[in-house]
Amino acid sequence: MDAELLCTALEEDIAGKLPGYERRDAQLDLVRLIVRAFNEDAVVAAEAGTGVGKSFAYLLPAIEYALAKNNRIDEKINERIVISTATITLQQQLYEKDIPLVLSALGKNVQCVLVKGRGNYLCRRRLAETQMEPPLGNSEYEELRSISSWAERTKTGSRSDLSFLPSPSLWLRLCSESDTCLGMHCAHQGHCFFMALRKEAADAGILVVNHHLLFADLAARHEGAGYESAVVLPPFTRVIIDEAHTIEDSATSFFSKSWSRLGINRSLSRLYRKRRTMETGLLLRLASLPGGIPKAISDVRDAVDQADVAALALCGDEGLFRFKRIKDTDPMGVLRQSLEKMQKTMDTLIDQISTMIKLSDEEDPAVRETKAILRRFDSAAEICGAFLEFGLDVKKADDNSEVFWLERNGGYRDDPWVTFTITPVSVASSLKEALFEANKTVVCVSATLSTGGLEYNSEKTAASFNFWGQRTGASLSNRDFFCGIFPSPFPYSERVLLAVPSDTPLPDSPDYQVFTNHAITELIRLAGGSALVLFTSYQALCSAFEEVSPVLESEGITCLRQGDDDRTRLLQQFLEDKTSVLFGTDSFWEGVDAPGETLRLLILCRLPFKTLKDPVFEARREYLENFGCNSFAELSLPDAVMKFKQGFGRLMRNSSDYGAVVVLDGRLLHKYYGKAFLESLPETRISFKEFDKILLDLERFFY
Repeated sequence: MDAELLCTALEEDIAGKLPGYERRDAQLDLVRLIVRAFNEDAVVAAEAGTGVGKSFAYLLPAIEYALAKNNRIDEKINERIVISTATITLQQQLYEKDIPLVLSALGKNVQCVLVKGRGNYLCRRRLAETQMEPPLGNSEYEELRSISSWAERTKTGSRSDLSFLPSPSLWLRLCSESDTCLGMHCAHQGHCFFMALRKEAADAGILVVNHHLLFADLAARHEGAGYESAVVLPPFTRVIIDEAHTIEDSATSFFSKSWSRLGINRSLSRLYRKRRTMETGLLLRLASLPGGIPKAISDVRDAVDQADVAALALCGDEGLFRFKRIKDTDPMGVLRQSLEKMQKTMDTLIDQISTMIKLSDEEDPAVRETKAILRRFDSAAEICGAFLEFGLDVKKADDNSEVFWLERNGGYRDDPWVTFTITPVSVASSLKEALFEANKTVVCVSATLSTGGLEYNSEKTAASFNFWGQRTGASLSNRDFFCGIFPSPFPYSERVLLAVPSDTPLPDSPDYQVFTNHAITELIRLAGGSALVLFTSYQALCSAFEEVSPVLESEGITCLRQGDDDRTRLLQQFLEDKTSVLFGTDSFWEGVDAPGETLRLLILCRLPFKTLKDPVFEARREYLENFGCNSFAELSLPDAVMKFKQGFGRLMRNSSDYGAVVVLDGRLLHKYYGKAFLESLPETRISFKEFDKILLDLERFFY
């Protein structure tokens, strides 16, 4: 590929399709780096600030490469490119807007397919079978009738095309699943939504997927499925990963093993459920139900409930618990008895159902789905066994490669549940093999990948990617590894004020919360709303919200709190009410796009260091320390800097935005490591003064 020809196409052809297009040298340089990765079969890590236009910078080379390969008859079709995004929303934006624009501008065509996880698509066979079962209520009946009507009209069968959100329990009975699919033996195979998608994907030059789907595919290939045939996705050799700062978290979830009461009970209900005198479930469709099976199902449910209750107690107020090996102590403690009972009852149920269906037709859809559920139960029983063995095997006393931990789910609702998880301490080796060494080109782009200052000489730039590169395995392979920082073209120095009160108490001070509540109130009053307030813990968020919101609401400023409604609806309310204030934590540090007057004041209450009570993070710190490393310098600090940059990035979403970022954490000015956070940001106006003087500076800045 010729990089300069693509840069010319960007400036001339694509520019004509984009109103208000401005030349961006950083965008052109990013195109050149990505072209080099394709030409030299290399790995690229590119930090592209907000406004650089990274989507077009990677789409041009991807489309040009796919076109060139499609025009060469000696190349195999599996020289396809996968473009992966962090969210389905961005995935759809690329497929529905950006890719058509680029193809139209170039006057060319290449087959691109949007692929979502299999569970997003309706299975016609399962729909027909569910319609034959008695519904368990009026609401389920109405939902099922609406979905049946929709199934006759939809072209894709994708859940996102539905005009309403179906209940999770019903959709689980209707969606496509790999382990229950009859394939060629299905009566609906000729007009199966997922099979049509798979055929389309197999013929495509570019697949647009999300990280969830990509890492499901990579995990399966890494575990033995191989790289030459279709697994979750058709085979591919080039990958572009947008929002690549999430790679470690995405991979961690797919290389982990887990089970929960919610998942087990849903599967049990799928096999057999009874409400009053009404019975339904897969087992009733197979044969006359042996009397012992309903009791065995009830026994499993009771054992799972007991394990869940004991686990909830261990999770406590933090909602997290990590098991540790302690000499002469059983790490499982009160959980051992309930886990042993769960494993025993689950094995009994598996044996009874396996015997029941032994003589059944293996091609019977109900048999296949039942066997799939039994495999899930078997996996859960194996995980229970691993928990029970934890700490009892003397040979594994020094094995710190996995974390055994619990997490409460369901937030603060009336019926929370616990997920039992086994997580690898490091995913770098797995990612190195499954992603960076298995593909010819891997391009990773994000607004936050580096952890050093914004230096631009090549040696320092490469060093600033060390943290991300080593955590993900990108810099550990034998491949060429190119890095680049491409600064945002936005006028931060003119339109953003960074303020840090010099008299802010340190977070461990007893005066900190009182100061924070007062500061949040006065800052939002001055700005007249239009604010996003970010916390590092939900408890701190609630404490501040209870104190601040009554005062602001009395002055006509709407206060929205994470957890009070669905995240999407909260963001929509925030965008529609331009004087509202949104209080958020964790997930709201990224993925919030509120341009214009909606967001003029961003308050970061604390530097986003991960809590030491996070089981996986704690284990990763210990792992580093066991090798004589400084876990704060090599993990905690760079991780917090990347999160801080994500939070800061919520303010400026286009070149005409303006506003202030106020950090209410004295460590930024009074601790030696504060410099690392400040140097990671673009140049802005600054106000590092006492709080009262900062209010005056903000008033002058805003008005």
